[in-house]
Amino acid sequence: MKNRREFIKTSSLAIAGISLSNLNFTTNFVFKEFESKRPKLAERKFISTAVENEIEKMKSKIADKELGWLFENCFPNTLDTTVTFKVIDNKPDTFVITGDIHAMWLRDSTAQVWPYLQLVNKDEKLKQLIAGVINRQTKCILIDPYANAFNDGPGDSPWKNDITEMKPELHERKWEIDSLCYPIRLAYGYWKTTNDKSIFSKEWIDAMNLVYKTFREQQRKDGTSPYKFMRTTSWATDGVVLGGYGNPINPVGLIVSIFRPSDDATIFPFLIPSNYFALVSMRQLTEIFNTALNDNETAMNWLLFGDELEEALNIYAVHDHLNFGNIFAYEVDGFGNKLFMDDANIPSLLSLPYLKAVNQNEEVYQNTRKFLFSKNNPYYFEGKAGKGIGGPHAGLNMIWHLSIIMRGLTSNNKNEIRECIKTLKYTHANSGFMHESFHKDDASKFTRKWFAWANTLFGEFILKVNDLYPELLKEIY
Repeated sequence: MKNRREFIKTSSLAIAGISLSNLNFTTNFVFKEFESKRPKLAERKFISTAVENEIEKMKSKIADKELGWLFENCFPNTLDTTVTFKVIDNKPDTFVITGDIHAMWLRDSTAQVWPYLQLVNKDEKLKQLIAGVINRQTKCILIDPYANAFNDGPGDSPWKNDITEMKPELHERKWEIDSLCYPIRLAYGYWKTTNDKSIFSKEWIDAMNLVYKTFREQQRKDGTSPYKFMRTTSWATDGVVLGGYGNPINPVGLIVSIFRPSDDATIFPFLIPSNYFALVSMRQLTEIFNTALNDNETAMNWLLFGDELEEALNIYAVHDHLNFGNIFAYEVDGFGNKLFMDDANIPSLLSLPYLKAVNQNEEVYQNTRKFLFSKNNPYYFEGKAGKGIGGPHAGLNMIWHLSIIMRGLTSNNKNEIRECIKTLKYTHANSGFMHESFHKDDASKFTRKWFAWANTLFGEFILKVNDLYPELLKEIY
């Protein structure tokens, strides 16, 4: 079973300081015709009439044949290849793998099905599929709120010997705040779209109470933590310093995230984008418990917790940068130390408006955005193939498709959106799909040929362009 690291770690050939034996090399970028890259109909994991209708509608609106072909391949990729739908105890249950890693991440599984939410009222089967994802995520949280990735029941894992409290149901146990935020985002979005409250079962309420407990524990106000993590590895960002507890923090009300959404260890444990995501989740839970469940006491607990977190963010999230004025830091420790950078994985600083955490037009975010797309951001890369944000996970000079897509999703500048579309079209390396990352000078050198999150998010981006700037889809890129 391959994992996120093996694309980089097991190689003997190196470029720009990273390993490339599992990267995919393609040099022919000339297309004579665009044959579908989707599985044959009988081999698809799930078929949604609403999604199929949306694909046909969008193909008629996209003038660029290659771009339309990419949308047709990418948008349904999660449904075509990654979902297993069942009915268990009279409830829908959906297990979602990431693609080439046969495990379910709480983060990825939400992100992979999120763009389909807008279609669920047109397709009962699709509605049940997403309800099944919520139900499965509930089970996962109840198994272990500190885990980021799960097996489909008890099974084996390449990380079973990690120095933490592993269980047979876990694929990996890296504590990341966003792992608990994404299931809340999906449940809230599903409820607001369908008005279906059936997902708010006793088990879901129990899971949310466990989320509350976990977030409180990771404020570490008493200086302790029930969670620690160490791994026998030579890959530095997979290890956690100081006995697996991470670097010291000053308990100021923020929540510790030992790992980033990239699954890399944090340097300063207060990860600002993830704390903002947690604040959004707390506001959503306040509304759910107040309006949908008539549980005013629990709603008040979430409201007050959110107020406390918001106050801490107001004090510690924004700092004066030497060249850009007040911008969001990526990580802080509560002692005054801060890290200025961004990582392509979401939540990122770039993605904050997408997650409804900040206003896209506010000055601090716009200052931050200027920083993100400059050489002052150590993980912003420009080259012959494109420009965008990467991160330590895939190594230097590797640009993530997620960052290019997110740049487009958080922009209201048509020229910037046009540039994002063009870059995405010319960096899929003759594959018909998005990837994890590609080398800034040669898009044929990429990681993860089957990465469903990037594929589905690309589809979401094209749908948003159609909603806001349909004239851009009439162009040939």
